[in-house]
Amino acid sequence: MAAGAAGAAAAAIAQAIKASGVLVRLDPAEFMKIVSRVPDPLVVIAAGGIFTKNYQYLMSYKGLAFYTMSGEPLQLPAAAEVIAAKGIWTPR
Repeated sequence: MAAGAAGAAAAAIAQAIKASGVLVRLDPAEFMKIVSRVPDPLVVIAAGGIFTKNYQYLMSYKGLAFYTMSGEPLQLPAAAEVIAAKGIWTPR
């Protein structure tokens, strides 16, 4: 019975990875370089963390999704449209 549940969980994770498409993880500095290339970027942000607070950022550029996490808030450009989310889930 446990093997069946583990198999179902693995299948669900594989499906979630397929549904999420391509996700590029970057250091915060590299993420900001991508943000600066877009005249009016749309950035999804979320705060997370259990023991220490972190800030998560997600944006799309040329068909790819870029993601970063930082211990401090990033200084986004004034032209950025920001969407505050409860959380950002990324496949591990």
